[in-house]
Amino acid sequence: MAHVAPNSSNAADRRAERRQAIISTAAQLFARDGYANCEMESVAIQNGVAKGTLYLYFKSKEELFCACVDSGMKQLQTTVQAAGRRHDDPFVKISEAIRAYLMFFEQHPEQAELLIQERAFFHNRQQPTYFTYRDESREHWRSVWSGLLEDGSIRPELKVDQILDFVGNLVYGTMFTNHFLGRSAEEQHAVIMDIFYRGIWSDSQRTS
Repeated sequence: MAHVAPNSSNAADRRAERRQAIISTAAQLFARDGYANCEMESVAIQNGVAKGTLYLYFKSKEELFCACVDSGMKQLQTTVQAAGRRHDDPFVKISEAIRAYLMFFEQHPEQAELLIQERAFFHNRQQPTYFTYRDESREHWRSVWSGLLEDGSIRPELKVDQILDFVGNLVYGTMFTNHFLGRSAEEQHAVIMDIFYRGIWSDSQRTS
């Protein structure tokens, strides 16, 4: 009888699924217990694997923690980009991306906790993971805002980098405020877009 080699593709898929399951569980435990108090043994137990098996996927607790943060930020960027791609109107695209951003952290509060812990325990890093991913996404949004400048939809004296910094800082701060105070992402999105797009000046102030 001919020897049938195991399907390496299926094995790789199973390994990837197991790795992601470990990350998902660990993210919840790190968020709940804190980096210092979360033990690898607890993660292994929650995943129904031996502690030694866990180390086949991650060499250390730090490596596992970093994988949790990295996975969350990848998921965030995928979610935000997908929300924007569903619309052609650039103003709607921006609005829906901001909504998706705020909703992501409302639905995944552990990710906000991980960002706080990363800064607390690994503050010597050159740049936090969140900002690495944010910088990578800037080119996409740069093209959106540049298009609005070119077609005269927004004030010509504005600079794209200023807009990107403003929006990025605005949603970042709002996300943490929502997380700490339990505010609704949908409600905050509505407030942000109303003031951001319409401004605070009344019609009489605009014409004075």
